Amino acid sequence: MPSMHQPLTPAALAELRRPRKYPAVSVLLPTHRREPPQFQDSVRLRNLLEEAKDAVHNDPEVSRSDRIDVINQLDQAGSEVDLTYAEDGVAIFAAPGEHHVWSLDRPVPPRVLLAQTFLTRNLVAAHAANQPFWALAVSGDIATMWSGGRGRPPEKIDSHFPVERPRISFDPERQERIGDTPGTFGGEDSRRFMREVTEATAAVQAADPRPLYVIGDTEALAALDEAGPVVKEAVARIHHGGLAGGPGEALRKVLDDAARARDEEQVGEVLDNLVAARGRKSFAGGVDEVWQSVNEGRAALVAIEDDYRAIVRPEGDHLVPATPDERGAREDIVDEIAEQALDTGARVHFVPDGSLEDSGHIAAVLRY
Repeated sequence: MPSMHQPLTPAALAELRRPRKYPAVSVLLPTHRREPPQFQDSVRLRNLLEEAKDAVHNDPEVSRSDRIDVINQLDQAGSEVDLTYAEDGVAIFAAPGEHHVWSLDRPVPPRVLLAQTFLTRNLVAAHAANQPFWALAVSGDIATMWSGGRGRPPEKIDSHFPVERPRISFDPERQERIGDTPGTFGGEDSRRFMREVTEATAAVQAADPRPLYVIGDTEALAALDEAGPVVKEAVARIHHGGLAGGPGEALRKVLDDAARARDEEQVGEVLDNLVAARGRKSFAGGVDEVWQSVNEGRAALVAIEDDYRAIVRPEGDHLVPATPDERGAREDIVDEIAEQALDTGARVHFVPDGSLEDSGHIAAVLRY
């Protein structure tokens, strides 16, 4: 059974976003991380799943066989939701022959939708807000790769890693012949190991490009630097040995300062870009202006405060504030903007609350 906390990779997102045979059912459930409200989540989950099954059952466009299949897929998905480890939301997707469950560390509105594609905007926004990165931990005989993000311990991945240096017996004649002393970084065996680490890192980055942190003692990082571009291309080098085997919590402690410093640097750059954009009149501020610029493909950078949410409804060519019970109300417009911006090639960066207070909590740098 796939975990509802599995990493959300670009490949996984692309697969979720492709068109399906109707009906592709999306169920969004807001959840709570702890008691006392958490007990309500199971009731809300049951009610939303029943609403989804009723919608499938009563839709005349759905054949009998697909109806039975999709309702069964929804039941299976519901059984895989583990609310004990809930974050801020759960997304359930079901279509003929498949179902998927994802936990989100970003709030979602309660919703049931039948369409030809899954409703993925909340996953896309959560992925962007999480600011995922890779952490490569290397020692003299093993290298591991860890998937990290904001506010959570890194998790070890098993694709292309670990890379282990073969254990060799000490042979004085072999040492004299090729200069390969076990346990050092100077021999051909060590160089081969570091080249394998470099190749495995390139394979991981090719599948899912992210900022990379490298962690190891001074000798290990120097040997890796000689083997290829990994150390030079890393956003930070952390000189700390003994972490290639984890655990994730120990890695998190040494990564926190580096990740925080990089985040502060990026936030500063984003805010500087917004100030410069104001000066050259290529700036959009507030949910309505940013929504229009994103839909027109004019946004090059979109900045969003971490906890900013807005409920709006269309009025003519604009968005106006709304309440959840108003007809046409859109409760996840911020996530919709983030997804659309990424689809048009814009950068999306989440910044601390209050950073964009004078811009309506959301702003964009325009291409033209």
